[in-house]
Amino acid sequence: MTDDTGAFFATHFAHLPLMTILRGFDAARTVQLAERAWDVGIRLVEVPIQSPAALDALAATVEAGRARGLPVGAGTVTSAAHVRQAADAGAVFTVAPGFDPAVAGSSLTAGLPHLPGVATASEVQRVLAFGLDWLKMFPASDLGPDWLRSMHGPFPQARFVATGGVHLDTARTYLDTGAAGVALGSALADPAQLERVRELAGSLTPSTTSEVSE
Repeated sequence: MTDDTGAFFATHFAHLPLMTILRGFDAARTVQLAERAWDVGIRLVEVPIQSPAALDALAATVEAGRARGLPVGAGTVTSAAHVRQAADAGAVFTVAPGFDPAVAGSSLTAGLPHLPGVATASEVQRVLAFGLDWLKMFPASDLGPDWLRSMHGPFPQARFVATGGVHLDTARTYLDTGAAGVALGSALADPAQLERVRELAGSLTPSTTSEVSE
């Protein structure tokens, strides 16, 4: 099976190889943090959907993103029901912690690019055979940068987004090791780290980033 997932993620990560994951916040706070991400040039915002409150946060963030012409996706999508909920909330892509062909197929059928999680060579091979070449390296902090080096040998076509335990001190290490993107979680919610987020984004795309406001 093939889709436009590759083009979707390639386009947005080419602008800035960062994504933010906003988990566990209410709708207003999620929108606020998404706006911080967009203000520094991060195009991809993921809102994990694990509760009715999370779906409300996703829908509110989708609306805010739509006003800027920016995509918002649903994370922790582990069932066909989640795919339907994500689509109903207006998400334009889905992310999963692992790879389930049924979930991936449901997402693609709904027109939503899908980013499945992988942690082994066998999983990478299965996802590539399915027709997806953008994969979520998860959990990145457990796998480590050396895992990326090992996977690039047999799977040069794979594009990995390092996710899970990646923070401002390690993000560039993953990028320098060959990650096509990295996902940041709590940094945008911590006022003490906001300037560092801006500096990281600015160092990656110095001509397109701007100040983060609290």
